[in-house]
Amino acid sequence: MNRRRFLHALGAAVALSSALSRCSQPQRPNFLFILVDDLGWTDLGCYGSSFYETPNLDRLADEGIRFTDAYAACPVCSPTRAAIMTGKHPVRVDITDWIPGRNPKDRKLLGPQDRNELELGELTIAEALKQRGYTTFFAGKWHLGGEGFYPEEQGFDINKGGHEKGSPSGGYYSPYKNPKLADGPEGEYLTDRLTDESIAFLKEHKDDPFLLYLSFYTVHTPIQACKRHLQRFREKAATLPPPVGPVERKEHDGVTRLRQDLPEYATMVYAMDENIGRLLKALDDLGLSDKTAVIFTSDNGGLSTLKNRGYPTSNLPLRAGKGWCYEGGIRVPLILRAPGVSRKGAVCQEPVISMDFFPTMLELAGLPLMPQRHVDGFSLVPLLKGEKSRLQRDALYWHYPHYHGSTWTPGAAIRARDWKLIEFYDYGKVELYNLKDDIGEEHDLAAEMPEKRDELLAALHNWQKKLGAKMPTPNPTFR
Repeated sequence: MNRRRFLHALGAAVALSSALSRCSQPQRPNFLFILVDDLGWTDLGCYGSSFYETPNLDRLADEGIRFTDAYAACPVCSPTRAAIMTGKHPVRVDITDWIPGRNPKDRKLLGPQDRNELELGELTIAEALKQRGYTTFFAGKWHLGGEGFYPEEQGFDINKGGHEKGSPSGGYYSPYKNPKLADGPEGEYLTDRLTDESIAFLKEHKDDPFLLYLSFYTVHTPIQACKRHLQRFREKAATLPPPVGPVERKEHDGVTRLRQDLPEYATMVYAMDENIGRLLKALDDLGLSDKTAVIFTSDNGGLSTLKNRGYPTSNLPLRAGKGWCYEGGIRVPLILRAPGVSRKGAVCQEPVISMDFFPTMLELAGLPLMPQRHVDGFSLVPLLKGEKSRLQRDALYWHYPHYHGSTWTPGAAIRARDWKLIEFYDYGKVELYNLKDDIGEEHDLAAEMPEKRDELLAALHNWQKKLGAKMPTPNPTFR
């Protein structure tokens, strides 16, 4: 064999060896993470809504696994978003209120000062995946800090629309008044636009492992109808039977909506679902569906409780809504489809929480877990596979030591299996519920079961002490 033929044969052998090596490596899955803002637990058809329509998400639930007892890390947005990004409880990253929060000076207590941005020293899931060769894309609501703390400083290669504001500055129609998103043509709907940007990313990076993190601004206020669907839901609302019983009820100093019947809100839910359908179809068309894990959830419960009405949805049978540590404020929808891993049409009743997404995505990607980083998260992969029905977790904790416009006053909560305890600092009381028997938290058992009450209260206080949770302080000027 002459030298030319030898080199040619050697090159072919090296190329074949490289190809075989790539083939022997497991396919790294892509990730499509969809976060909706203020979407309530019962705002989807597959979670019981008969007024709102979500055919695409209902189908996704049939193709994956639906969690009945999934929780947001906090009853408001920024802390939950930080928990998803880091796998740490909001207390650990010192973001315990929405940014910049509301700190009234005329109340009985003064809320503690927390951070107004996610510290750059934290490792985000985007950074962890980017270090392993993933292309990372963010679209929508960020709300984890301003200039210098935007998504592109926290591990995302591309940022479309993420900045410091928690609601769309210009509303849901262009012009958006968003420094990270160019205005679209007149009449463009923000939910459509963010999906357009996401689909464009899919087409451009279909051959790369990617994290596509779509954080819809919807269904956060302002409640602005998707006009193309408004007539549909006005007609549907007109056909609803007259309500049986009250349509609202008192909740401490606020009022809670008890019925889903607002057409404008229904159009926002429907447009969100419609656009998720577009995204899932794009995955199909690009041959990516079998290579992409899809995670869908909300950052807190639906907005159903306010001081002077104005609430758009109802979370029944759950109590209260956004801002509250009752179930309506923290229990959220969660659907997860991981091809080759999750079971089709499965329903999981294990309590899970926002911090669990970080280790779950690492394990699905075949990457080593980082327990020193996602210290409060547990991988959900054993639940997806049906290998386990429970995680090795004693309890879930919520620490919300701030006042909120929903009329929530500073407090905290713990759920230990079926038992739930809430401590109200302003009122100086605790409440105890058995969620298995009383999902609506209507029957306070604190006086009837003092041993269980004291056990959970001690566990909550020990956890707060261990994490160094900041507490509210008495207001010296309060009268």
